[in-house]
Amino acid sequence: LSYSSEGQTSSRCRQDLAKDVNILFDELEAVSSPCKDDDSLLHPGNLTSTSDDASRLEAGGETVPEKNKLNGLYFRDGKCRIDYILVYRKSNPQMEKREVFERNIRAEGLQMEKESSLINSDIIFVKLHAPWEVLGRYAEQMNVRMPFRRKIYYLPRRYKFMSRIDKQISRFRRWLPKKPMRLDKETLPDLEENDCYTAPFSQQRIHHFIIHNKDTFFNNATRSRIVHHILQRIKYEEGKNKIGLNRLLTNGSYEAAFPLHEGSYRSKNSIRTHGAVNHRHLLYECWASWGVWYKYQPLDLVRRYFGEKIGLYFAWLGWYTGVLFPAAFIGLFVFLYGVITLDHCQVSKEVCQATDIIMCPVCDKYCPFMRLSDSCVYAKVTHLFDNGATVFFAVFMAVWATVFLEFWKRRRAVIAYDWDLIDWEEEEEEIRPQFEAKYSKKERMNPISGKPEPYQAFADKCSRLIVSASGIFFMICVVIAAVFGIVIYRVVTVSTFAAFKWALIRNNSQVATTGTAVCINFCIIMLLNVLYEKVALLLTNLEQPRTESEWENSFTLKMFLFQFVNLNSSTFYIAFFLGRFTGHPGAYLRLINRWRLEECHPSGCLIDLCMQMGIIMVLKQTWNNFMELGYPLIQNWWTRRKVRQEHGPERKISFPQWEKDYNLQPMNAYGLFDEYLEMILQFGFTTIFVAAFPLAPLLALLNNIIEIRLDAYKFVTQWRRPLASRAKDIGIWYGILEGIGILSVITNAFVIAITSDFIPRLVYAYKYGPCAGQGEAGQKCMVGYVNASLSVFRISDFENRSEPESDGSEFSGTPLKYCRYRDYRDPPHSLVPYGYTLQFWHVLAARLAFIIVFEHLVFCIKHLISYLIPDLPKDLRDRMRREKYLIQEMMYEAELERLQKERKERKKNGKAHHNEWP
Repeated sequence: LSYSSEGQTSSRCRQDLAKDVNILFDELEAVSSPCKDDDSLLHPGNLTSTSDDASRLEAGGETVPEKNKLNGLYFRDGKCRIDYILVYRKSNPQMEKREVFERNIRAEGLQMEKESSLINSDIIFVKLHAPWEVLGRYAEQMNVRMPFRRKIYYLPRRYKFMSRIDKQISRFRRWLPKKPMRLDKETLPDLEENDCYTAPFSQQRIHHFIIHNKDTFFNNATRSRIVHHILQRIKYEEGKNKIGLNRLLTNGSYEAAFPLHEGSYRSKNSIRTHGAVNHRHLLYECWASWGVWYKYQPLDLVRRYFGEKIGLYFAWLGWYTGVLFPAAFIGLFVFLYGVITLDHCQVSKEVCQATDIIMCPVCDKYCPFMRLSDSCVYAKVTHLFDNGATVFFAVFMAVWATVFLEFWKRRRAVIAYDWDLIDWEEEEEEIRPQFEAKYSKKERMNPISGKPEPYQAFADKCSRLIVSASGIFFMICVVIAAVFGIVIYRVVTVSTFAAFKWALIRNNSQVATTGTAVCINFCIIMLLNVLYEKVALLLTNLEQPRTESEWENSFTLKMFLFQFVNLNSSTFYIAFFLGRFTGHPGAYLRLINRWRLEECHPSGCLIDLCMQMGIIMVLKQTWNNFMELGYPLIQNWWTRRKVRQEHGPERKISFPQWEKDYNLQPMNAYGLFDEYLEMILQFGFTTIFVAAFPLAPLLALLNNIIEIRLDAYKFVTQWRRPLASRAKDIGIWYGILEGIGILSVITNAFVIAITSDFIPRLVYAYKYGPCAGQGEAGQKCMVGYVNASLSVFRISDFENRSEPESDGSEFSGTPLKYCRYRDYRDPPHSLVPYGYTLQFWHVLAARLAFIIVFEHLVFCIKHLISYLIPDLPKDLRDRMRREKYLIQEMMYEAELERLQKERKERKKNGKAHHNEWP
């Protein structure tokens, strides 16, 4: 659900339902006051009140300008609202550039006021205000869409069958609470639907637009965006292309530049009784507060305050979280199915009852012989994740990923329509200063602007890309080397834990090895992440991208590749390599001809993969949430503490809004990159190895419910207000999501076929078990599977360095002659000792066949779903066509009405004349 946030127009639209409101520009000049802020979304009586509230305040003995002087949102006169803040230090040597820049700011028509900091007199705040004339001129250049007529809705054609279903659903809803997940519009009257058509602003057709107060016609976010647009095009040196605020921030002329928050996010009075003090307070109460964690996000209000780019991120995050509900439910059902069928599982029963089967040691020298029944607990835990429902869940998750992406396209189309982003096109971006400085000597004509611009030769670009690709390959090799180190650690510590003094660790040496290895791997992951960011920055700057969007896409792709490989490489090793290439007793394969490769637990390798995914996923999400909220909280607390120590606690109350915002943390240098990256990596964990860990969607869902409120709290309370940027989609991240969806099909097919015991059990049930040839595969058909999956080894055939210290006499009183191991090999007394049996080749063929069939089936289903689900909902397509038709009609009628009024006025003034042909 999205609540409309363009309240200053929507509330006015509801006043006149039958007639159109057309106000001429000259009438506006007579009615409106010069710089007073008016916001009809706010509760009457606050500092940003309407003209009616102003008269009430004046009657109370205090005028609005006097009030406005105290809240830090206006100039000293209390009339002109601050649209943008620039911050610099007087001691900074870049004085000339600032003087030229500020002189050109005034030349553009912006009003300016300076004020020193209350904490440090060296810090100067430059307050900027854009008058109506400047806003109108640049809004027309930027094609800012503004409301001009109330929307006319129509009921789509409904079928009788659908009407009956709606009646039955409405009857069922009577027994449920009324919309418990939606925000209460009665207690929060600010949230109303924005039901006006919009069109690009034009000063020539200003009478078409609904304007009640020219100072509130553009909301605060739009005003800040227009001012930022102006600042990006102002010269700071009398030379070519020496323009833009970004370059002044890069070279240190200014320390910071940001729009102001709309006051405090807290209030002494309850929002339900006194209303919201401002939109920031409203967002905090109905979005960033933990008490509303179960309610839908007010996306229109988020978009109004933070802009479309941030609004789209939270819309995507909310959509992803909502779609996780069915995946989490099915994953929990698969886990519970394993719990329910645990007592009926024939394989785990045989493992628990196999007291007479002695397994070979899992490491050299120190590892003892062990009964197979000692693996009873691990066999039962493995069944919780590896059961008959696992294959169904893997297919479901592959289809789920496709449905999620396809329906996000439709959801994005609806949001783009509601937020007027359908016809929005990004402006041609400016060239990055680094690119310009590097290639200023070579120029060529821009085919769009017709002006000369710096040019990068094709050979130079290719050579830089090759060097960058080599750097990426080298860093991936570093990750593989780190995984190799973890493998060596696992191999060495298995023997160490097997000889440990504590019986608990000695008896669970493999689990202790896996647990410590995962924790060490997590620490390595976090350390390498710091290195990767610096390397990605270095390689991206080495490529010299032409524009900021090219730089952002290149940096994003590198960081994702580094982080993805870093986070998943050890998981891939456990899933597909652990225990696969160990050889067999008497002929073990060794690492550097020294260390024996690690074997799987007698109950299989899936338990290791489950531990790896569970620990990494929980630790990673916990650490990310702590850093996202903890770091800015600590930084802001430390800043407040220093202020209290230097100036006393009472000085905090008198700080103006620009001082409070300057002391907050700036938004990340890479924008929403960290937020997207965290969720995309989580999406990978949720889909890629979900066949081995069905609870991954549930953990992701619980994390995301917290994540939405954490991010909201951070944006509203801990960060400076970011510039309200526009965007049509989530950008390059959508392509990355599609790539992960394709990879998930392949990995899940391999996990089921290779890592789990699903295929060997199926082959045994249909080919070698008691039901062979009968076409059945129930639990009774699995009798004898454990014995059939274990091969026999003669202990006297051990290598000298592999021979265990114990002879196994503690089991039967006499030294053991034979032990068992997981494999399909001939016994030692056969013609070819320890050669592969026919069952091995049957299992291998079944595994390969399953991979091919599974992948083709799932890919066919994915493509069929993609084809059947249109990117644009039919009702939205009809609404868009109807809107275009109505807009043309209304524009024509409005123009005709204006001409008729002009003709009547001429007749009244006696200036009528005949302009038609006889």
